[in-house]
Amino acid sequence: MNTKLVNILAQVTGLFGLLGVYFLIRLIIVGDEAIMTEVSKQESIVSPFLRWGEIIFYIAVVIAVASSIWNLITNPHLLKGTLISWAFLAVVLVISYVVADGGAVTDVYGNPIADGEPGPISKWVSVGLWYTYILSAIAFVLFLYGFVKSLLKI
Repeated sequence: MNTKLVNILAQVTGLFGLLGVYFLIRLIIVGDEAIMTEVSKQESIVSPFLRWGEIIFYIAVVIAVASSIWNLITNPHLLKGTLISWAFLAVVLVISYVVADGGAVTDVYGNPIADGEPGPISKWVSVGLWYTYILSAIAFVLFLYGFVKSLLKI
């Protein structure tokens, strides 16, 4: 990477860090009691601190997603592996959807619980559960396979 670009990014990162430290020092100076009791202190000190955290979070997400996409575009073999992984996860999702039950949510005794009506929400909750079960079973089998493989290599 270009050393000039690295220096600029280091300075920008340092500036972000200094602004975060500034907000943190303001928060510490005012103290817990004043912040908990006075709404004006919350709005003038805590809100900007939280907004700054949100801004940093969104910047980090955009950079991470953009760099991941750029890496996939510039490396076709990585793109191929990613598409194969997505296809596998899509197959597991379809299997989960087929197996899932969209019926009413019941308690231990089989009685429907409040707000547990059958329908699309119940169906997708069941899909999520089955998706987790299937992926967990696959992970466990692969863990056992790796464990046995490592034992046999000794």
